[in-house]
Amino acid sequence: MANLITFSRFLLLFALIGVVYSDLPTLQLINAPLVVLIIVLDAADGWVARRFNRETLFGATFDIAIDRIVEIVLWVILADLGFIGIWVPLLFIIRGNLVDAVRAHGATGGTAAFDMLDTPLGRFLVAGPFMRAFYAGVKAVVFAWLLFWQPFAALAPEFWANAGWALILIGQILTWLAAAICVIRGLPVLIEFCVGAGHDDTNTR
Repeated sequence: MANLITFSRFLLLFALIGVVYSDLPTLQLINAPLVVLIIVLDAADGWVARRFNRETLFGATFDIAIDRIVEIVLWVILADLGFIGIWVPLLFIIRGNLVDAVRAHGATGGTAAFDMLDTPLGRFLVAGPFMRAFYAGVKAVVFAWLLFWQPFAALAPEFWANAGWALILIGQILTWLAAAICVIRGLPVLIEFCVGAGHDDTNTR
């Protein structure tokens, strides 16, 4: 059940892409609600897995993979629409690939992604419920905020001409915050892996 919920987010993402590029401003008003639904389902699949004792390594890995796809696609869309710079999706792609490579290494030993951190600070930043929720919340606000305003240039051109720059600026500030948290949460994974790999190399010599 949890995996089906996760997969439904993947399907809803394609629905959102269709709406964003539909050239129908009135239809694009559902951009933000669709984003919110996708984010809510991300929380729902984890709750269902825990509630019915269906937590598995595959489920956790699958959830992270869909998270990555949804996140990167939305960053690319926002960059394509001109709301953010291209550096943002590039940053998230690079960080995501590095961290996922480390997690894939841990998964081969049967270790779930959020169980790989050894230090208290690393566990707080990466696996802690507060930071995970805060990070997800900031990204959700960025996606919903910027995509909400997409159709207003056509639906309310005078309003957009006067206020659009400020609304986009707010979105860009939130984007910078999301990017900063992205880097901060990625560093412990990479640092602990490199330190651990160094110890392993020392032990084999």
